Amino acid sequence: MTVILLRHGRSTSNTAHTLAGRTEGVELDDKGRDQAGALVDRVKGLPIKALVRSPLLRCRLTLEPLAAELELEPVVDDRLAEVDYGQWTGRALKDLVKEPLWAVVQQQPSAAVFPDGEGLAQVQARAVAAVREHDRRLADEHGHDVLWIACTHGDVIKAVVADALGAHLDSFQRITADPASMSVIRYTPFRPFVVHVNHTGAELASALSAPPPAEGDKAAGDAVVGGTTD
Repeated sequence: MTVILLRHGRSTSNTAHTLAGRTEGVELDDKGRDQAGALVDRVKGLPIKALVRSPLLRCRLTLEPLAAELELEPVVDDRLAEVDYGQWTGRALKDLVKEPLWAVVQQQPSAAVFPDGEGLAQVQARAVAAVREHDRRLADEHGHDVLWIACTHGDVIKAVVADALGAHLDSFQRITADPASMSVIRYTPFRPFVVHVNHTGAELASALSAPPPAEGDKAAGDAVVGGTTD
């Protein structure tokens, strides 16, 4: 199963340099709307079978053009929602950098718990569980490996990618997830393969449209010794 982790397009909060968190009604800005429209061509030709998204408006708006093109109704999953930043929600980043907790978020995010909010370790646990459960659900529904999109938020994506890399959460700040970027993970019975991180180009790699491994292929989850054969 292969998931495309799509970050929502640029929002009005991004350009205002504030921490939107779970604030209701945060829209995409002009560039964000253009990014949403461009998604149709960026994934054109890929056999996408399902869309799943965060409940927040900026994710709904990001997926709308693609959902209409593919004639797919996105599934809403609260576990893919933005981090609950608690008292940090809505505050300017220039003020947050002065908080003692900022250094913890940067250097030891596994220990970071936002005041009246949640911890980043909790975020990783819920998001990874959601991705893996949707993987299993779609495999059962289709009877084979499928390609699907999960539209969510920057820190959520970074946490899921860190898990797939087998990296400690404390290293997740080394991962980038820009607005409208796509990070791609292929899950197998043995291990995840991280195919792309922070892809912002015009099209995803054509390799994503390759057919799934044959049923019962014991090497389907093995890494290629010496690198890829392409």
